[in-house]
Amino acid sequence: MKAVRLESTGQLRLRDIEKPSPGASDLLVKVEACGICGTDRHLFLGEFPSHPPVTLGHEFVGVVEEVGADVSGFRKGMRITGDPNIACGRCAECQRGRINLCTNLQAIGIHRDGGFAEYVIVPVKQAFELPADLPPLHGAFCEPLACCLHGVDLAEIKTGSSVIVLGGGVIGLLVVQLARLAGATSVVLVTRSAEKRQLAEELGATATADPSSGDIIEQLIARNGILPGGADIVIECAGISETIEQAPALARRGGTVVILGVMPQGTKVAIEPFDLLFREIKLVNSFLNPFTHRRAAELIATQTIKVEPLISRRIGFDEAVEAISNPATRGEIRALVVPALK
Repeated sequence: MKAVRLESTGQLRLRDIEKPSPGASDLLVKVEACGICGTDRHLFLGEFPSHPPVTLGHEFVGVVEEVGADVSGFRKGMRITGDPNIACGRCAECQRGRINLCTNLQAIGIHRDGGFAEYVIVPVKQAFELPADLPPLHGAFCEPLACCLHGVDLAEIKTGSSVIVLGGGVIGLLVVQLARLAGATSVVLVTRSAEKRQLAEELGATATADPSSGDIIEQLIARNGILPGGADIVIECAGISETIEQAPALARRGGTVVILGVMPQGTKVAIEPFDLLFREIKLVNSFLNPFTHRRAAELIATQTIKVEPLISRRIGFDEAVEAISNPATRGEIRALVVPALK
């Protein structure tokens, strides 16, 4: 079968490898689509730890091709989404219920072969059924949505809250929708892209702002700004130094900042502890998707969250290596690798 393999840092190749066989508690899944995440690009550049050689791809959806001998509840032909993050269940963090902080965490597409392939092995405990009549590519959004759900849970959005979302990529646009579902009455998305600002408003943002058109602090929280005095909650979704440094300044006194965007390992940013202390800003970091993948699957299955507008392009294996090895194209939200495309 064909697979996109990270052979070492900076070395990504399309290879023909042996089709895997499921273990007793596994599913063999024929991949329908797999999203290209910013983490895949960090992995390619060596900015995020992994175990090459490995097939990348952790945002996948597919149809069960074969079930292991001990598997029940799943059968050939079922559409599933897979939670790629496999906790050991035995370490101290797992026993505390913090499975995303498992000291033995193994992730499909990072430590184990993933979804940029014709087939992927999914342990049955990581699999969640999706409706047979769901547009198949929509299932590829379950994993990023699950991560967003964890961040929104940590934000503790209440009915009537005000929220600023920094970053107009797939994470920011999913968070806009989740914030509205959680009861926020003001949701402001910040991005330089006019197309993404327009889409954010179509998806539920009550306002948007362009940081390239002037001082974002003035635009958002000054006396004549969109949210004078700051937002109850600021969610950083861009994963860049500029927005992480801006986020605390955009929160009101006693507000909450959630860091959801992923930055390259080793990157440092400037934060003023006195400001966090004096205004009692709660700074929260959100990592992965503990116990949220099932909820994400239900939101996708019921089409409560709109994901079709987030698909920028569909590509086959022949284009995948170049797409993963390079920054996202201008205006791109999510590119999907679709094995059926030639």
